[in-house]
Amino acid sequence: MKEKIRIASGQGFWGDLIDAPVDQVMKGDIDYLVMDYLAEVTMSILQKQKNKNPLFGYARDIPDLMERILPVCKEKNIKVITNGGGVNPEGCANAIIEVANKLGIKNLKVAVVLGDNIIDKIDEIIDEGCQLNNMETGESILPVKDKLLSANVYFGAKPIVEALQKGADIVITGRTTDTGLTLAPMVYEFGWDWNNFDLISAGTVA
Repeated sequence: MKEKIRIASGQGFWGDLIDAPVDQVMKGDIDYLVMDYLAEVTMSILQKQKNKNPLFGYARDIPDLMERILPVCKEKNIKVITNGGGVNPEGCANAIIEVANKLGIKNLKVAVVLGDNIIDKIDEIIDEGCQLNNMETGESILPVKDKLLSANVYFGAKPIVEALQKGADIVITGRTTDTGLTLAPMVYEFGWDWNNFDLISAGTVA
């Protein structure tokens, strides 16, 4: 168990400066590189892209970034956590593995967190009696249900912690809370109990 870890936040949104995470990996004494790509509108854009091409649906600048930083990440044992998987985390993971193979990097463990995408379960959820209403107006989702582009639930840090416990070097998620991305390595490295709300709160604020 470590006494301290350094977590670098390399991206704050899709389209953020790509040089920032490169500098953090190359020049920083860090243990984790965390990258947040997603907003609500981003999910819709990514879903549109996936509808046109099932190989898409993730932040497609990630493979180029990985090509620049992956050798150093392996050398310095820097783990990468990102929600840049969007609506296609598996596609993103496959693209990263292709980069690793191209670079001759072996034994890279890439974990994928799935389950946030519920677009295909909306009818089932409604049939079970769950009312999906607009939070601001209270209007039912039914009149616009057939126009939905994406529907996702938020995951927190837990599935990322599970991936780290299984030895993941890189964790790719879909819709995950911003704070979950950075909380996960703290829970994992420091062995925090999920019921210790003081620590979990402190990690969330951090």
